Amino acid sequence: MAKITLVDDDENIVTSVSLALESHGHAVKAYYDGASGLAALENDPPDLAILDVKMPRMDGMEVLRRLRRTSDVPVIILTSKDEEIDEILGFNLGADDYIHKPFSQRLLIERVKAVLRRAGRGEADEAAGPASAAEVSARAIKRGKLTLDPARHDCLWDGKPVKLTVTEFLLLQSLAQRPGFVKSRDNLMDAAYEDQVYVDDRTIDSHIKRMRKKFREVDPDFDAIETLYGVGYRYRET
Repeated sequence: MAKITLVDDDENIVTSVSLALESHGHAVKAYYDGASGLAALENDPPDLAILDVKMPRMDGMEVLRRLRRTSDVPVIILTSKDEEIDEILGFNLGADDYIHKPFSQRLLIERVKAVLRRAGRGEADEAAGPASAAEVSARAIKRGKLTLDPARHDCLWDGKPVKLTVTEFLLLQSLAQRPGFVKSRDNLMDAAYEDQVYVDDRTIDSHIKRMRKKFREVDPDFDAIETLYGVGYRYRET
């Protein structure tokens, strides 16, 4: 099962979430403020991080912002706020999913399973064994300067590594599988999100914007992801 780091200043939430995750076999490490949580995430990267938004010393958004400078660990954001702007900000910063408080343990477990599965760290991946991993590796994609290896979650551009979040990787994989073909935002949502996760067009646009920025950090002339306004996106092999 997965190593999960939980960062939340509410003892009741920490206790209930930890018990729920541990009852499904996950190993949970809990921290009660953003600064100590960020230090733990950087020093001992888990398979998944769960971050509360409102915390002392450093809020969850700032933890996520700093974490994304060096890590692509999957992140689920917890928040008691019910404002759309907070969710959009979280996705802009690289969150993989969002859960609003209060939430049921069942919802939490399903969201955790979904994110781990998308990251290739879930139950199905463990049960499949070496043969399945080899099959996945065989589906590595090479498109011009781009190399994507789903088995290792590796992305290279002209031989240089590009760190992508789980969601960014799945979006790029969907685009690169068929260069020149347009993918609507709905198509991309289906590729990157489970059925029970609902996002809007701006979320996909935010992920694409972040992805382009990362590629342009290694190649200022990167232009392989094209926008077709009112239609969607496509990958242009270079």
